[in-house]
Amino acid sequence: MTNNDILKKLRVALHLRNDEIIQILALVDFKVTASELGALFRKEGHENYKPCGDQLLRNFLNGLVIHMRGPMAGDKKSHEDLE
Repeated sequence: MTNNDILKKLRVALHLRNDEIIQILALVDFKVTASELGALFRKEGHENYKPCGDQLLRNFLNGLVIHMRGPMAGDKKSHEDLE
């Protein structure tokens, strides 16, 4: 299973839209554009397909923890700042 597959399955399981995924990544100061994100969800072999790297998936998972549980006590960045 590739990182792209994991990201796709999490998006479906958690009912996340692309703009929500971008916001989750922003929680950990990881910037990604909508077109870059769309390339990750394309079918492998498509000319615009882009493999999801370990760094992007790691940052998404870290951002997802903040999104679901809220920031740690003493953390400067809060979930409400991005909404």
